[in-house]
Amino acid sequence: MTTTETRADQLRAAKHPVYNDRKLHLGTFSTNLSGGCSISTVEGALEATWENTSTLAQMSDEMGFEALVPVGRWRGFGGPTNFNGTGFECFTWAAGIGATTKDAGVFITSHVPTIHPLMAAKQAATVDHITNGRVALNIVTGWHTPEIEMFGAAQLEHDKRYDMSQEWFDVVTKLWTAEETFDYEGEFYKVVDARISPLPVQSPYPVTMNAGSSPKGRHFGARNCDVVFASSDIKNQTPEGMKDKVNQFRELARTEYGREIQVWINAYIVQGDTEADAQRFLHHYVDELGDWEAASNLVTSLGVNSQSYDLSTIEDMKRHFIAGWAGYPIVGTGEQIVGALSDLVATGLDGIILSFPRYVQDMQRFQQEVYPMIVEAGLR
Repeated sequence: MTTTETRADQLRAAKHPVYNDRKLHLGTFSTNLSGGCSISTVEGALEATWENTSTLAQMSDEMGFEALVPVGRWRGFGGPTNFNGTGFECFTWAAGIGATTKDAGVFITSHVPTIHPLMAAKQAATVDHITNGRVALNIVTGWHTPEIEMFGAAQLEHDKRYDMSQEWFDVVTKLWTAEETFDYEGEFYKVVDARISPLPVQSPYPVTMNAGSSPKGRHFGARNCDVVFASSDIKNQTPEGMKDKVNQFRELARTEYGREIQVWINAYIVQGDTEADAQRFLHHYVDELGDWEAASNLVTSLGVNSQSYDLSTIEDMKRHFIAGWAGYPIVGTGEQIVGALSDLVATGLDGIILSFPRYVQDMQRFQQEVYPMIVEAGLR
């Protein structure tokens, strides 16, 4: 059986972008959906057009970003913006983006209940060939109940969703590596005389990712995946708080499963000529123009309620979702942004996927003004 250390060595040998030697790996998040990560009516909020998502991918490729991570979404969250209600399906998005980029790691986000593992394995292997070994699969159990019900399926209880995901993962990885046909029968899936050809470019199989934050979700990621995402604590979004999260996740993987994993987070960038400018704009697009109705629908779908959290915490959650999908806030001048990224690297993080409130124009400014300073600082 392949151990995690040899698994990491194999992925480095396969040269997937997330396994390069840079101190800081970077990516984008949710460029395939309307609004991106910001739940706001601000002028310049991302419109889900192929031109926009392609432009963002090209900028990312020019900067050598290691991870272009789409969000799997089948319906929006209502409110004036119907946040994320318009967007591109992740497998076909990844195929198109992969064909038009050269170096960036291209991720596919797949909801377990919406696609059979045989189809997922075959499609992901196809995209791995399109990208010459740059694909990664982000496995999502499906928490937004109205989406799952669109497929005529009942939403499973939380931990049961991870039991289903384990079977799904086992079948997918077996299909990616099997030279001969095989049978499989579990509680959720049955495949008969199954295999795919061609196998993926990456050997033994592509990079996998999970962003589960519950105890069951963290164990799933630590046991199975190469890249995991640590959610930042809304009440303690500091380098010190982040370092604790990173260390806990690594220790879980090492002690429980004998594995080495990469730990990433998502963060939102708000850049201004001065720190005061950046803070004013944050207030403008969140507090003045935020779609609080959509944000309320989102946190309710996540299971956040007054029985589990105090009202102040719930309001903080909504605000951070509006600002940038509850990511780690990086707000200030270009120099302060580079400093914040340096501080996060010091926590032991392997990578950060970024979002911007006015995705295209703000990321263009980031590329022109901030990215050269990141390189000069020795982070890339």
